[in-house]
Amino acid sequence: MVQLAKRFKSRFTLHEIEHSARTTVAAITSLLAAGTLGFPEPYWASITAIIVTQSTLGAAWSISVQRFFGTALGAAMGAFLSTYFGASLSAYGGGVFVLGLFCLLLGLERSGYRYAGITLAVIMLIQRSKPVWIVALHRFIEVSVGIVIGLILTALWPERDAAINPGPIAAR
Repeated sequence: MVQLAKRFKSRFTLHEIEHSARTTVAAITSLLAAGTLGFPEPYWASITAIIVTQSTLGAAWSISVQRFFGTALGAAMGAFLSTYFGASLSAYGGGVFVLGLFCLLLGLERSGYRYAGITLAVIMLIQRSKPVWIVALHRFIEVSVGIVIGLILTALWPERDAAINPGPIAAR
């Protein structure tokens, strides 16, 4: 128990508290923005903002470009396959494979392919009452809202170098 308390204390730094606060602001802001814009599943914006704010601005920017294009590709592929082939296992599996090839051809890295595949799965595997093209467009916009807000917050409230604020709060 003493060992656990020491480990907790050593990780409880201002740097980590600030990181948690920044992530929370991004999550709430993106959730409110997507909800205010009237999207049916604004939690996708919040989830994406949480992911984006885990990086420094330079890293977040380059990987967010990958996520943006991957999401667009996955949404388009999901809508296309669902419209013309239904939500069958073979259409889904073929879609995941073809997405990998498209990502290679377009120069997208694995993070872009990851977002393409996740978006494809969300579009194809979850049954909804709205037309699939509307669902795909909503998903793309919701994720894009999360990316944009995560990037803005990362730019306005950059992650400080942990070396500047080392050590636990109790030591200060």
